[in-house]
Amino acid sequence: MYAIVDIETTGLRGDDNKITEISIFVHNGFMVVKEFTSLVNPEVPINYKISQLTGITDNMVRTAPKFYEIAKDVIEYTKDCIFVAHNVNFDFSIIKTELESLGADFTRKKLCTVRLSRKLIPGQQSYSLGALCTNLGIKINGRHRARGDAEATVILLEKLLSLDKTGVFNSFLNPTSRQATLPPLLPKSVIDKLPNSTGVYYFKDKYGKIIYIGKAKNIKQRVLSHIYNKTNKELKLCFETAHIDYTITGSELVALLLESDEIKQHYPKHNRAQKRVRYSYGIGTYKDRKGVIHIIYNRLTALQSPLFRFYNQTECRSFLEKLCEEYQLCPRYCGLQQISGACFHYHIKICKGVCRGEEAIESYNKRVLDVIREIAGNVNTYVIKDLGRSENEKSIIFVKKGVYQGFGFVTNDKRIKTLKEYAQHITRKQDNNDVQKIIRGYLKRNNDNENVVIEE
Repeated sequence: MYAIVDIETTGLRGDDNKITEISIFVHNGFMVVKEFTSLVNPEVPINYKISQLTGITDNMVRTAPKFYEIAKDVIEYTKDCIFVAHNVNFDFSIIKTELESLGADFTRKKLCTVRLSRKLIPGQQSYSLGALCTNLGIKINGRHRARGDAEATVILLEKLLSLDKTGVFNSFLNPTSRQATLPPLLPKSVIDKLPNSTGVYYFKDKYGKIIYIGKAKNIKQRVLSHIYNKTNKELKLCFETAHIDYTITGSELVALLLESDEIKQHYPKHNRAQKRVRYSYGIGTYKDRKGVIHIIYNRLTALQSPLFRFYNQTECRSFLEKLCEEYQLCPRYCGLQQISGACFHYHIKICKGVCRGEEAIESYNKRVLDVIREIAGNVNTYVIKDLGRSENEKSIIFVKKGVYQGFGFVTNDKRIKTLKEYAQHITRKQDNNDVQKIIRGYLKRNNDNENVVIEE
């Protein structure tokens, strides 16, 4: 027995994506034997665009039964049946979530008519229900309504049953097969070829566009967790995924750095974190007409030769404030106080009075230059050595004067003596706040790591 199901939802995010209509056709393999169709009051507003698509409005469902009132029908109509839907994971997971919120367990064998169609009717430009029905001459009486789509899926299922001469249905229902639960556009062969290695993976849509980038210690295991995690976010991602590529890095640190860089390069629609490239700030100097050396902060693009880099304006100001207090510099000449006359620090006896003419300009400038040289000496150039992609190589991450330069790989038999030689083996990457946080986190966790080589 098959239970062919279609639902319409509010189209809202997360737990607010509720059922607004459900239709179930019970089929014995030859004909439909019973049907259940009902509007459902979702108890939350329906997304306007979804209302435009389906024609289901808040007014239409206001007096409809709430899901808990029809839950028993849903369970009974699908009991002892194979749960069938076009993109089965979506419909099944929404119904399962609704039932579990009521304390009911819901487990059924599943079949996806998208995946079955790809196997039994190959070569179609699109496997959407509308496209398949058009090409196969199946009339949909009420597109984007639960009953109309479910009825069309019944006819499609009957067509697929008639085409199955080699036991495709049985192979999909085999407990060891993932065919029934994989995303509808993603071939099983792609999953089978994924490595159990550390690296970065790329979800791509049917046009080859990258829609999600992630990193993992075990690429295959992590990808499968996306597929079998039935949150609305994961379902939407997997529904659009037609291919998965990957890059093996060996090193988890390199994977983190590569993931961050690739997200900023490709801006995938399903990645939220690390998309924004923050404007980096820097500190520079200039000498005014009186000959006083000013320490200034601005965006890096506005500074010709920045002395230090920071990754937001707050960090810059905080750094300069500490300089002023620790080295008795004048905040007027550090861009911190836009006033005439004596600075505030002069009144509390921190500034030595260059702003009042009480400290000689030469003396103040010498102190500023001494401070800059002393601090600049604390910005290290170093290489981090980590795992490679195979046993006979290692990865290297190069940082020059505190600025991330990139990463690369060298074979274990490569005898490299200087950091300059290491730098010749890296692929240049962009420095930014995200990668700095990644590297700082690594160094904090591995502060005694012998694989961090610092320039003497």
